[in-house]
Amino acid sequence: MYNLKSSVAALVLLGQGIAAQNSSWNHSLYTSSPGVFPSPNTTGIGWEDALQKAKSWVANLTLEEKVGLLTGEPKGPCIAGNIAPIPRVGFPGLCLQDGPLSIRQATFASVFPAGLTAASSWDRDLIRQRGEYLGAEFRDKGAHVALAPVAGPLGRSADAGRGWEGFSPDPYLTGVAMEETIEALQEAGVQACAKHWIGNEQETQRNPTLSPTNKTIEAVSANIDDRTMHELYMWPFANAVKAGVSSMMCSYNRLNSSYACQNSKALNGLLKEELGFQGYVMSDWGATHAGVANIEAGMDMDMPGTIAFFQAGTSYYGQNLTNAVNNGTVPESRIDDAAHRIMTPYFFLGQDQDFPLIDPSSGPINILGVQPYLDSFQYGEANVDVRANHADLIRKLGSAGTILLKNTNNALPLNKPKNIAVFGNDAGDPENGLYSLSLTGNGDYEYGHLAVGGGSGTGRLTYLSTPLDALKVRAKQDGTNLQWILNNTLLANANTAAGFGAIYPQPDTCIVTIKTWAAEGNDKANLLPDYNGTQVVENVAAWCNNTIVVTHTSGPIVMPWADHPNVTAILAAHFAGQESGNSLVDVLYGEYNPSGKLPYTIAYNESDYAFARITNSTELRLTEDPNAWQADFTEGLLIDYRHYDYYNLSVQYEFGYGLSYTNFSMSDVKVQRLAPQNLTARPTNAGTMPGGNPTLYDTLYEITVKVKNTGSIAGDAVPQLYLSQPVNPSFGLTPVQVLRGFEKVALGAGQSRTVTFPLQRRDLSFWDAVQQQWIIPSGNFGVRAGFSSRDIQATSGFSAL
Repeated sequence: MYNLKSSVAALVLLGQGIAAQNSSWNHSLYTSSPGVFPSPNTTGIGWEDALQKAKSWVANLTLEEKVGLLTGEPKGPCIAGNIAPIPRVGFPGLCLQDGPLSIRQATFASVFPAGLTAASSWDRDLIRQRGEYLGAEFRDKGAHVALAPVAGPLGRSADAGRGWEGFSPDPYLTGVAMEETIEALQEAGVQACAKHWIGNEQETQRNPTLSPTNKTIEAVSANIDDRTMHELYMWPFANAVKAGVSSMMCSYNRLNSSYACQNSKALNGLLKEELGFQGYVMSDWGATHAGVANIEAGMDMDMPGTIAFFQAGTSYYGQNLTNAVNNGTVPESRIDDAAHRIMTPYFFLGQDQDFPLIDPSSGPINILGVQPYLDSFQYGEANVDVRANHADLIRKLGSAGTILLKNTNNALPLNKPKNIAVFGNDAGDPENGLYSLSLTGNGDYEYGHLAVGGGSGTGRLTYLSTPLDALKVRAKQDGTNLQWILNNTLLANANTAAGFGAIYPQPDTCIVTIKTWAAEGNDKANLLPDYNGTQVVENVAAWCNNTIVVTHTSGPIVMPWADHPNVTAILAAHFAGQESGNSLVDVLYGEYNPSGKLPYTIAYNESDYAFARITNSTELRLTEDPNAWQADFTEGLLIDYRHYDYYNLSVQYEFGYGLSYTNFSMSDVKVQRLAPQNLTARPTNAGTMPGGNPTLYDTLYEITVKVKNTGSIAGDAVPQLYLSQPVNPSFGLTPVQVLRGFEKVALGAGQSRTVTFPLQRRDLSFWDAVQQQWIIPSGNFGVRAGFSSRDIQATSGFSAL
């Protein structure tokens, strides 16, 4: 995968200026991964004292006890995962819990906005506070490890089923969100687990399956060239490592034909050596396919610990590793290093001192066949209410992450309309309960508001503010006549005025709510809203000349009705958590001035996303070829806005776009050099710290811009900085521009503020696959500051070297 010959060949192919999507991609270069052995020992950089505690503690364990630290225990009390206690030395075990927006299985826990919604706020402070509150809830339930946050999937494919769990297909935006979330979680005393490393960009065929004749068909292989790996998919994980993340979860998929959890180049070479990761690598649940191969490749912990998913029985680790050490196949030093990596964050975060006992209500429901209790675990109080005042932040973040895409004739904010009608199956109470664990599709979620997706990234709602609930409260307050039809089947067939006969009088404001269901285990079949949502919008808009559309989706959808003259406003709210309805109504009525920005691009047609769709076909599902599932990332760096910019394609709403109830201007862009005059293209060899070469994070330049609120009310601006690299064919396909800075700025009416964007060495560099190094190119960098990727307000340039 990353040997020099392959890297050079891939670079040459791209450097010819041929579109990466065509047949020039040489698949043969991505059919193997070189071995990187041995797995490097942790040196505990930043955790030195804790590492010494871990080493002293591990030295007192037997081989079997050390191996126990590496092997999950499916019969423990925590529904996600457990490391069994070692009573002989007073070790209480480890409790691992899902997930990225909630302590999933627990009672009396909050359900926060999804990562995608948090990223839509473009607000570092709110993202960090979300992490802080999540950490507090995990800790108070006795969970040592939060299986969060998510940078994989990054968002290569708009139809991927788990894109909403992460943040954005832009690596810079995702990297900031990862760093803020991890630091906040761990400041609360909880270990963060960044996932899924790496190339985990689709759910379809993420695990092996059986062919029609019961032959094993291997999981999909994500085939990624070296530069793309570094500049796109590794980028936010580098932020995670730099933030001191405790653990990293390796993914289900294969990576250049080798399973990600036994890919030594990815684990030993890229993660532990190049990025200087000091923590431990755990498998995704059931992603382990070998014992010796995985431990040697750098996977430290096997989850859930058994070969058969979540069932008692043998393990690829456990006794198999003990036998491998005793027969000389695996050196005990490798087991020691894995144990040191696992225990160092435990001591560093003080989890050995007064850590809350496990709330037994965190996993007693036997949904996946788990035997929930093991006598040696220690339990605290049941049903501890950990929600505190977190609903206030959830409501605010839900509003901050709501994006105003269209607002014709100032349709919003609403001002005590006399008659409102609400349409669509997303407005009311869910008919099938408040817990959407489902891994099997979307049939159960047609009726009711969608505040969170499904799978392990979901949360158990203790209550839900729906749009209809919140609108009822506001309508009563304002004396508004409020009516509704929530049956999409009825609405999709209501192509005449008679179809709306239940609504009287004719409303002056119509609010249509549509949604897309998404869950782990499944990718989306298309990019239209579910349950005839497109037809519902078109029918309502044909009947009502003031139609406001609200979308709660897992990512991009196509909006053929966006330019309809009767669609006066569009709000994209994604998955906003338990306060979803209240968050929405705060924006609708101007209690919160919208400031959300798109963390991805909305294109005109489904075909506009064809450059990076998931790999799937009828032929593949019927294949007898065990290696047939191949996902060639031929687009390279050009995903999302990078693709549309490079090929100069029109889009419906661009990356970074979002309106406000006020207006902003930008001016006076200035470039200040902080770097020494003898700045070199290659970074100084300063060793490896968590995150890689520490000089990559040196601030070399600062860009300042002046932002002004030119409107009549207060609001939050989001100035964004994009850089254009000097173009050199030898780089391969280089994006026209990439995000390299953003800030959420609160401004009163008429107020101005100067915003500073620091540029680090990494921000200015590209990954040279030949030199195997980050390089600052010679030539002129373009500075493009604005309020979206295509609303550039001020420009400048500089030569970095």
